[in-house]
Amino acid sequence: MPQKRKIPQRMCLGCRENKNKRDLIRVVRTPEGKIELDVTGKRAGRGAYICPSADCLKKAVKSKGLEKNLRTAVPESIINLLKERLEERKIVD
Repeated sequence: MPQKRKIPQRMCLGCRENKNKRDLIRVVRTPEGKIELDVTGKRAGRGAYICPSADCLKKAVKSKGLEKNLRTAVPESIINLLKERLEERKIVD
């Protein structure tokens, strides 16, 4: 009987729920110290995960969850980029 593959789980910084890694948006602090969105989920660096919902993003920003998890200040440009991505997903979905 073939083994079932485990699906990686990650916690959303907004709602604090464990969800499938592929369903979340990853923000990464690269070894050079830059904060970027990680579309592939495989970039080197410290990662933080957020659900693709505006409520979770608001909660993560308000509680400074992104900054705490990445251990550095998150520029406003990254937060705006996340908001744009969420708007794109609403249009596509």
